Amino acid sequence: MPLISSDYRPPFIFKYGHFSTIYSGLFRKVTGLVQHRERLELADGDFMDLDWSFAKNHSKKVAILLHGLEGNAQRPYITGSAKAFNTYGADACAVNFRGCSEQTNRLFRSYHSGATEDLDAVVQHLVSTKKYTEIYINGFSLGGNMALKYVGERRSVPTEVKCVVGISVPCNLYSSLCMLLKPKNYLYARRFKHHLVAKLYKKLPLFPDKISMKDIKSIKNLKDFDDIYTSKAHGFKNALDYYEKCSCKQFLPNIQIPTLIINASNDSFLGPACYPYHEARQNANIHLEVPSFGGHVGFYDVYNQFYSEKRTIKFVQDMV
Repeated sequence: MPLISSDYRPPFIFKYGHFSTIYSGLFRKVTGLVQHRERLELADGDFMDLDWSFAKNHSKKVAILLHGLEGNAQRPYITGSAKAFNTYGADACAVNFRGCSEQTNRLFRSYHSGATEDLDAVVQHLVSTKKYTEIYINGFSLGGNMALKYVGERRSVPTEVKCVVGISVPCNLYSSLCMLLKPKNYLYARRFKHHLVAKLYKKLPLFPDKISMKDIKSIKNLKDFDDIYTSKAHGFKNALDYYEKCSCKQFLPNIQIPTLIINASNDSFLGPACYPYHEARQNANIHLEVPSFGGHVGFYDVYNQFYSEKRTIKFVQDMV
Protein backbone atom coordinates (compact mmCIF):
# COMPACT_ATOMS: atom_id res chain seq x y z
CA MET A 1 0.00 0.00 0.00
CA PRO A 2 -0.90 2.55 -1.10
CA LEU A 3 -1.73 1.75 -4.72
CA ILE A 4 -4.16 4.41 -5.92
CA SER A 5 -7.09 3.71 -8.19
CA SER A 6 -7.05 6.41 -10.89
CA ASP A 7 -10.18 8.19 -12.09
CA TYR A 8 -8.45 9.91 -15.02
CA ARG A 9 -10.71 9.65 -18.08
CA PRO A 10 -9.64 11.95 -20.91
CA PRO A 11 -11.57 12.70 -24.12
CA PHE A 12 -11.49 9.85 -26.64
CA ILE A 13 -8.62 11.11 -28.82
CA PHE A 14 -6.39 11.54 -25.74
CA LYS A 15 -6.79 7.89 -24.86
CA TYR A 16 -4.09 7.22 -27.47
CA GLY A 17 -0.71 7.44 -25.75
CA HIS A 18 1.25 8.83 -28.69
CA PHE A 19 -1.35 11.52 -29.35
CA SER A 20 -1.25 12.60 -25.69
CA THR A 21 2.55 12.68 -25.67
CA ILE A 22 2.85 14.67 -28.89
CA TYR A 23 0.09 17.14 -28.03
CA SER A 24 1.63 17.88 -24.64
CA GLY A 25 5.12 18.35 -26.06
CA LEU A 26 4.43 20.23 -29.27
CA PHE A 27 1.01 21.88 -29.22
CA ARG A 28 0.00 22.80 -25.69
CA LYS A 29 0.30 26.52 -24.87
CA VAL A 30 0.33 27.95 -21.36
CA THR A 31 -0.40 31.67 -21.08
CA GLY A 32 -0.45 34.17 -18.24
CA LEU A 33 2.76 33.05 -16.53
CA VAL A 34 5.62 35.48 -15.96
CA GLN A 35 9.05 34.03 -15.14
CA HIS A 36 12.10 35.78 -13.72
CA ARG A 37 15.56 34.23 -14.10
CA GLU A 38 18.14 33.76 -11.39
CA ARG A 39 21.58 32.26 -11.97
CA LEU A 40 22.67 29.79 -9.31
CA GLU A 41 26.44 29.45 -9.11
CA LEU A 42 27.51 25.92 -8.18
CA ALA A 43 30.39 24.83 -5.96
CA ASP A 44 32.30 23.24 -8.86
CA GLY A 45 32.37 26.48 -10.87
CA ASP A 46 29.39 25.69 -13.09
CA PHE A 47 25.89 27.18 -13.00
CA MET A 48 22.20 26.46 -13.38
CA ASP A 49 19.51 28.98 -14.29
CA LEU A 50 16.35 29.06 -12.17
CA ASP A 51 13.15 30.52 -13.64
CA TRP A 52 10.86 31.88 -10.95
CA SER A 53 7.15 32.62 -10.89
CA PHE A 54 5.34 33.79 -7.80
CA ALA A 55 2.07 33.41 -5.95
CA LYS A 56 -0.20 36.47 -5.77
CA ASN A 57 0.59 36.96 -2.09
CA HIS A 58 3.94 36.59 -0.33
CA SER A 59 4.57 32.91 0.34
CA LYS A 60 6.98 30.79 2.33
CA LYS A 61 5.98 27.79 0.23
CA VAL A 62 7.79 26.86 -2.99
CA ALA A 63 7.69 24.10 -5.59
CA ILE A 64 10.89 22.96 -7.28
CA LEU A 65 10.07 21.88 -10.84
CA LEU A 66 12.45 19.51 -12.65
CA HIS A 67 12.17 18.97 -16.40
CA GLY A 68 12.86 15.87 -18.46
CA LEU A 69 15.54 14.88 -20.95
CA GLU A 70 16.47 17.88 -23.12
CA GLY A 71 13.68 19.93 -21.62
CA ASN A 72 13.81 23.32 -19.96
CA ALA A 73 11.79 25.59 -17.69
CA GLN A 74 9.68 26.87 -20.58
CA ARG A 75 8.20 23.52 -21.57
CA PRO A 76 4.40 23.52 -21.18
CA TYR A 77 4.42 20.75 -18.57
CA ILE A 78 6.69 22.96 -16.44
CA THR A 79 4.90 26.26 -17.01
CA GLY A 80 1.52 24.59 -16.53
CA SER A 81 2.69 23.18 -13.21
CA ALA A 82 4.21 26.50 -12.17
CA LYS A 83 0.92 28.23 -12.88
CA ALA A 84 -0.98 25.62 -10.85
CA PHE A 85 1.33 26.04 -7.86
CA ASN A 86 1.15 29.85 -8.06
CA THR A 87 -2.65 29.65 -8.04
CA TYR A 88 -2.44 27.33 -5.04
CA GLY A 89 -0.40 29.96 -3.20
CA ALA A 90 3.14 28.66 -3.64
CA ASP A 91 6.04 30.15 -5.55
CA ALA A 92 7.57 28.03 -8.31
CA CYS A 93 11.29 27.56 -8.94
CA ALA A 94 11.64 25.94 -12.36
CA VAL A 95 15.14 24.52 -12.72
CA ASN A 96 17.04 24.50 -16.00
CA PHE A 97 19.61 21.73 -15.66
CA ARG A 98 23.19 22.46 -16.67
CA GLY A 99 23.31 23.44 -20.34
CA CYS A 100 19.52 23.56 -20.74
CA SER A 101 18.92 27.32 -20.58
CA GLU A 102 20.14 28.19 -24.09
CA GLN A 103 23.71 28.68 -22.88
CA THR A 104 26.41 26.02 -22.84
CA ASN A 105 27.49 25.24 -19.30
CA ARG A 106 31.10 25.84 -18.31
CA LEU A 107 32.26 22.31 -17.55
CA PHE A 108 32.59 19.18 -19.67
CA ARG A 109 29.97 17.49 -17.50
CA SER A 110 26.34 18.51 -17.80
CA TYR A 111 23.23 16.86 -16.30
CA HIS A 112 21.92 13.33 -16.02
CA SER A 113 19.13 11.33 -14.36
CA GLY A 114 21.00 10.80 -11.12
CA ALA A 115 22.66 14.20 -10.59
CA THR A 116 21.08 14.75 -7.20
CA GLU A 117 23.96 16.97 -6.09
CA ASP A 118 22.49 19.65 -8.35
CA LEU A 119 19.01 19.23 -6.88
CA ASP A 120 20.50 19.44 -3.40
CA ALA A 121 22.22 22.70 -4.37
CA VAL A 122 18.82 24.14 -5.28
CA VAL A 123 17.21 22.88 -2.06
CA GLN A 124 19.99 24.34 0.08
CA HIS A 125 19.73 27.65 -1.80
CA LEU A 126 15.99 27.86 -1.13
CA VAL A 127 16.42 27.03 2.55
CA SER A 128 19.47 29.13 3.40
CA THR A 129 19.09 32.10 1.07
CA LYS A 130 15.38 32.32 0.31
CA LYS A 131 14.20 31.12 3.74
CA TYR A 132 11.35 28.95 2.45
CA THR A 133 9.79 26.74 5.11
CA GLU A 134 7.79 24.39 2.85
CA ILE A 135 9.35 22.85 -0.26
CA TYR A 136 7.60 20.51 -2.69
CA ILE A 137 9.60 18.75 -5.41
CA ASN A 138 7.78 18.00 -8.66
CA GLY A 139 9.83 16.12 -11.26
CA PHE A 140 8.94 14.99 -14.75
CA SER A 141 10.46 11.99 -16.53
CA LEU A 142 14.24 12.31 -16.00
CA GLY A 143 13.55 15.00 -13.41
CA GLY A 144 11.16 12.65 -11.65
CA ASN A 145 13.84 9.98 -11.41
CA MET A 146 16.23 12.56 -9.96
CA ALA A 147 13.67 13.74 -7.40
CA LEU A 148 12.86 10.22 -6.18
CA LYS A 149 16.52 9.25 -6.04
CA TYR A 150 17.25 12.39 -4.05
CA VAL A 151 14.76 11.69 -1.27
CA GLY A 152 15.56 7.97 -1.24
CA GLU A 153 19.35 8.04 -1.17
CA ARG A 154 19.69 10.33 1.84
CA ARG A 155 19.24 9.19 5.42
CA SER A 156 17.82 12.61 6.23
CA VAL A 157 16.16 15.03 3.83
CA PRO A 158 15.96 18.70 4.89
CA THR A 159 12.85 19.07 7.02
CA GLU A 160 11.61 21.85 4.75
CA VAL A 161 11.04 19.27 1.98
CA LYS A 162 7.49 18.15 2.66
CA CYS A 163 6.58 15.92 -0.29
CA VAL A 164 7.61 14.76 -3.76
CA VAL A 165 5.60 14.12 -6.91
CA GLY A 166 7.07 12.28 -9.92
CA ILE A 167 5.27 12.27 -13.27
CA SER A 168 6.04 9.70 -16.01
CA VAL A 169 9.11 8.48 -14.13
CA PRO A 170 11.57 6.00 -15.74
CA CYS A 171 12.17 4.31 -12.39
CA ASN A 172 14.42 1.78 -14.11
CA LEU A 173 16.57 3.61 -16.66
CA TYR A 174 17.62 0.54 -18.61
CA SER A 175 14.01 -0.61 -18.94
CA SER A 176 13.12 2.83 -20.28
CA LEU A 177 16.05 2.82 -22.70
CA CYS A 178 14.94 -0.53 -24.12
CA MET A 179 11.52 0.96 -24.80
CA LEU A 180 12.93 4.07 -26.43
CA LEU A 181 15.02 1.94 -28.78
CA LYS A 182 11.94 0.09 -30.07
CA PRO A 183 10.72 1.00 -33.58
CA LYS A 184 7.49 2.55 -32.24
CA ASN A 185 9.56 5.18 -30.44
CA TYR A 186 12.01 5.84 -33.27
CA LEU A 187 10.94 9.46 -33.84
CA TYR A 188 11.17 10.34 -30.16
CA ALA A 189 14.59 8.73 -29.77
CA ARG A 190 15.88 10.41 -32.91
CA ARG A 191 14.73 13.79 -31.65
CA PHE A 192 16.42 13.27 -28.27
CA LYS A 193 19.63 12.11 -29.92
CA HIS A 194 19.66 15.09 -32.30
CA HIS A 195 19.47 17.60 -29.45
CA LEU A 196 22.02 15.79 -27.29
CA VAL A 197 24.55 15.46 -30.11
CA ALA A 198 24.10 19.13 -31.03
CA LYS A 199 25.26 20.03 -27.53
CA LEU A 200 28.33 17.84 -27.91
CA TYR A 201 29.32 19.75 -31.04
CA LYS A 202 29.29 22.92 -28.92
CA LYS A 203 31.55 21.29 -26.35
CA LEU A 204 33.97 19.95 -28.96
CA PRO A 205 36.09 23.16 -29.36
CA LEU A 206 36.01 23.77 -25.60
CA PHE A 207 37.18 20.29 -24.56
CA PRO A 208 39.14 18.80 -27.49
CA ASP A 209 41.07 16.57 -25.09
CA LYS A 210 37.90 14.93 -23.80
CA ILE A 211 35.72 14.45 -26.89
CA SER A 212 36.55 14.08 -30.58
CA MET A 213 34.68 14.40 -33.83
CA LYS A 214 35.13 10.66 -34.29
CA ASP A 215 33.45 10.04 -30.95
CA ILE A 216 30.48 12.21 -31.84
CA LYS A 217 29.99 10.70 -35.27
CA SER A 218 29.99 7.20 -33.78
CA ILE A 219 26.82 7.97 -31.77
CA LYS A 220 23.99 6.11 -33.46
CA ASN A 221 21.46 5.88 -30.64
CA LEU A 222 20.82 6.98 -27.06
CA LYS A 223 22.82 4.17 -25.51
CA ASP A 224 25.81 5.18 -27.62
CA PHE A 225 25.47 8.71 -26.27
CA ASP A 226 25.50 7.42 -22.71
CA ASP A 227 28.49 5.18 -23.41
CA ILE A 228 30.52 7.88 -25.13
CA TYR A 229 29.53 10.97 -23.15
CA THR A 230 27.21 10.60 -20.13
CA SER A 231 29.17 7.84 -18.43
CA LYS A 232 32.63 9.27 -19.11
CA ALA A 233 31.71 12.85 -18.21
CA HIS A 234 30.08 11.89 -14.93
CA GLY A 235 32.30 9.15 -13.52
CA PHE A 236 30.55 5.94 -14.57
CA LYS A 237 32.19 2.93 -16.20
CA ASN A 238 29.76 2.83 -19.11
CA ALA A 239 26.09 3.33 -19.94
CA LEU A 240 24.95 0.21 -18.10
CA ASP A 241 26.83 1.26 -14.96
CA TYR A 242 25.12 4.65 -15.19
CA TYR A 243 21.66 3.10 -15.57
CA GLU A 244 22.25 0.71 -12.68
CA LYS A 245 23.54 3.30 -10.21
CA CYS A 246 21.13 6.12 -11.07
CA SER A 247 17.78 4.35 -11.40
CA CYS A 248 15.57 5.60 -8.59
CA LYS A 249 13.72 2.31 -8.10
CA GLN A 250 16.39 0.89 -5.79
CA PHE A 251 16.07 3.95 -3.52
CA LEU A 252 12.28 3.89 -3.15
CA PRO A 253 12.26 1.64 -0.02
CA ASN A 254 14.19 4.35 1.86
CA ILE A 255 11.78 7.23 1.18
CA GLN A 256 10.41 8.68 4.40
CA ILE A 257 8.26 11.58 3.17
CA PRO A 258 4.95 11.53 1.25
CA THR A 259 5.64 10.68 -2.39
CA LEU A 260 3.31 10.37 -5.36
CA ILE A 261 4.24 8.63 -8.62
CA ILE A 262 1.92 8.92 -11.63
CA ASN A 263 2.96 6.61 -14.49
CA ALA A 264 0.43 5.95 -17.24
CA SER A 265 0.12 2.34 -18.35
CA ASN A 266 0.15 3.48 -22.01
CA ASP A 267 3.40 5.45 -21.65
CA SER A 268 5.52 4.15 -24.52
CA PHE A 269 8.72 5.39 -22.82
CA LEU A 270 8.33 3.15 -19.77
CA GLY A 271 9.15 -0.55 -19.62
CA PRO A 272 7.66 -3.01 -17.12
CA ALA A 273 10.37 -2.35 -14.55
CA CYS A 274 9.38 1.35 -14.43
CA TYR A 275 6.21 0.59 -12.49
CA PRO A 276 7.22 0.10 -8.82
CA TYR A 277 4.21 -1.85 -7.58
CA HIS A 278 6.23 -3.89 -5.09
CA GLU A 279 7.98 -0.87 -3.65
CA ALA A 280 4.68 0.99 -3.21
CA ARG A 281 3.13 -1.98 -1.41
CA GLN A 282 6.09 -2.15 0.97
CA ASN A 283 6.46 1.56 1.75
CA ALA A 284 3.48 3.48 3.14
CA ASN A 285 5.06 6.78 2.05
CA ILE A 286 4.87 5.91 -1.65
CA HIS A 287 1.57 6.49 -3.44
CA LEU A 288 1.56 4.90 -6.89
CA GLU A 289 -1.10 5.80 -9.43
CA VAL A 290 -1.14 4.05 -12.82
CA PRO A 291 -3.84 5.61 -15.03
CA SER A 292 -4.77 3.74 -18.17
CA PHE A 293 -4.18 6.88 -20.21
CA GLY A 294 -1.79 9.83 -20.34
CA GLY A 295 1.12 8.73 -22.50
CA HIS A 296 4.38 10.37 -21.48
CA VAL A 297 3.68 13.59 -19.52
CA GLY A 298 0.48 13.94 -21.55
CA PHE A 299 -2.36 13.99 -19.02
CA TYR A 300 -4.68 16.31 -20.94
CA ASP A 301 -7.68 17.72 -19.11
CA VAL A 302 -10.23 20.48 -19.60
CA TYR A 303 -9.48 24.21 -19.38
CA ASN A 304 -5.81 23.53 -20.18
CA GLN A 305 -4.97 22.37 -16.68
CA PHE A 306 -3.65 18.83 -16.96
CA TYR A 307 -4.84 16.03 -14.70
CA SER A 308 -1.30 15.55 -13.38
CA GLU A 309 -1.23 19.20 -12.25
CA LYS A 310 -4.59 18.96 -10.47
CA ARG A 311 -3.58 15.67 -8.89
CA THR A 312 -0.26 17.12 -7.71
CA ILE A 313 -1.90 20.07 -5.99
CA LYS A 314 -4.48 17.77 -4.38
CA PHE A 315 -1.68 15.52 -3.10
CA VAL A 316 0.18 18.49 -1.63
CA GLN A 317 -2.99 19.69 0.09
CA ASP A 318 -3.73 16.25 1.52
CA MET A 319 -0.19 15.51 2.69
CA VAL A 320 0.90 18.91 3.95
